[in-house]
Amino acid sequence: MIRFILICLFVFINISITTAQEIIEISEAEAKSAASKVHFRVNPNTSNYDITYHKLEFTVDPAVADIAGKVTTTFTALENLTTITFDLNDNMMVTSVTENGNTLSFTQNSNDELVITLQNTINQGNSASVLIEYNGTPTSSGFDSFEASTHGVDATPILWTLSEPYGALDWWPCKQDLNDKINEIDVYITAPEIYTSASNGLEQNVTINNGKKTTHFKHQYPIPAYLIAFAVTNYATYSHTVANNGKPFPIVNYVYPESLTSAQNSTGITVDIMNHFINLFGNYPYENEKYGHAQFGWGGGMEHTTISFMGSFSRGLIAHELAHQWFGDKVTCGSWKDIWLNEGFATYLSGLTIEHLDGESSFKSWRSSTVNSVTSSTSGAVYLTDVDTTNVNRIFNSRLSYNKGAMVLHMLRKKLGDTNFFSGVKNYITDPNLEYGYAKTPDLMAHLETASGLELGEFFNDWVYNQGYPTYNVAWHQPTSNSVSIQLNQTQSHSSVSFFENKVPIRLNGTNGEVLDLVLNNINNEQTFVENVNFTISSVEFDPDLHLISKNNNVTLGLENNSFVTENISLFPNPINDILSIQASENIKINSSIIYNTLGKKMIEATNKQINLRQLNTGIYFITIFTDHGYFHKKIIKD
Repeated sequence: MIRFILICLFVFINISITTAQEIIEISEAEAKSAASKVHFRVNPNTSNYDITYHKLEFTVDPAVADIAGKVTTTFTALENLTTITFDLNDNMMVTSVTENGNTLSFTQNSNDELVITLQNTINQGNSASVLIEYNGTPTSSGFDSFEASTHGVDATPILWTLSEPYGALDWWPCKQDLNDKINEIDVYITAPEIYTSASNGLEQNVTINNGKKTTHFKHQYPIPAYLIAFAVTNYATYSHTVANNGKPFPIVNYVYPESLTSAQNSTGITVDIMNHFINLFGNYPYENEKYGHAQFGWGGGMEHTTISFMGSFSRGLIAHELAHQWFGDKVTCGSWKDIWLNEGFATYLSGLTIEHLDGESSFKSWRSSTVNSVTSSTSGAVYLTDVDTTNVNRIFNSRLSYNKGAMVLHMLRKKLGDTNFFSGVKNYITDPNLEYGYAKTPDLMAHLETASGLELGEFFNDWVYNQGYPTYNVAWHQPTSNSVSIQLNQTQSHSSVSFFENKVPIRLNGTNGEVLDLVLNNINNEQTFVENVNFTISSVEFDPDLHLISKNNNVTLGLENNSFVTENISLFPNPINDILSIQASENIKINSSIIYNTLGKKMIEATNKQINLRQLNTGIYFITIFTDHGYFHKKIIKD
């Protein structure tokens, strides 16, 4: 039995450490990806047209960091157009632009723009197509958009692209507007015959000519420019199949030959995770095509539509990147401020994977490590400020955008109940006004309110838009054999929140092994609850299953200022000028004292019997003294 307990403890601790470290690695990789691109702002000169189609023809060799491309773009004019502007790094050399076979004039400028003069005016609402031919060596700084590297003991060349969020212009002429998703793309990748290519959508065909292999992929779902990607190396490939209620689709894995055996042992779980996410959130967003993994040379991953680029095949990373196909790809955060809608959901779905595959005990371990991360600092909000959006490390902060976002979702689940929560999230992800488009935080809140009938403004203000977390002091006593009195006192780690309204889980343990779980709707400080109980209580636990973000909570047996406590504690002077003295008999041990203002905000916490109140303004305050015989509560006046 002891050996079994030790094994369970090892698994519990190992899951906590592994998942916490994985989230840090994922967030650091995504921050690294965006570091050189985060200051890019959408080009206003590209806002006068809407792209409906791209034909992308790329010729590359993984051994050489060059690209030659042909990009055919079909667009609809949003106003009368005589010119059209694309985003393209000025070190890419455009060799020709044509429209219906007619050569067009163009210029490239230092603002990374390609400006094309159209043959005729394209009137508002009309469509046209242009073909751009170009070549060059994309700029690389070791973690940018177009990378040539090697893998394996033989140093086999590999080339991949990674454009999140504004790096596509480094290697192809595009419109880098996060608010314009392209309806459909065809991708043709030509590389030396020895290599295999991976990209978005379904592989249509492969042709070989003069030692060159051209692979054609078609993707028929809306996609932003930054999620278009490809990778080329000597991949080994294999597939799994998702049954999908009679409409099967493949999970295609592109892995290094030297990683084939280990990958095959790891990726099969993707089918189980996929099925779980489909059950919770509706159809896989790209079920008419495929899902897949392409191994590349990073420590994290990147959720390109239908094909996640993977630095490893850990179960946590598999779940995180698959989750992004719904939360990030199908519905994309509408601004950097709302990044938690991508990363908080992906992190929480990694936790849901643990719950589904490993059970509640392991999921509790995940919650423990996640809460420990969130409360490792007293400040920080899920939602970003304008200043925050200029700092890539803040955008991809593992503690806030990932872990706090995930636990906020879990608290919403507990507040609404599973049925309402998952119904609201599913309605959010399938909303016709949001799917394959963009969403912001109020969109999620509205769907959760509709599903539950609850007003969630206060919750979102406390937990999403403002900072910190609560600390609870719980005092209880059993005045009769069939009742219990519980008082909740709360302090906040950050001044942006005056009080966190929560449904607080409390567990009552009886002297004969009885257990009663309560959920107390805590809406104000010093709130007292009287609950029915049919056994003698031996102890009380606060949030025993770790459903709340909180820290340093304290539970004491209180006697409601009974005569014993009152007779053995006195305060003087009262009113107080500077020093408040606490006098206690030798029969009582004082553990700590907290002074609150009339709003319930903690002003002073002390463990000694003389408390300096010099820093307080004149007015009324309350002191709670925690002892081994319960707590003592009294109003005091500061002169």
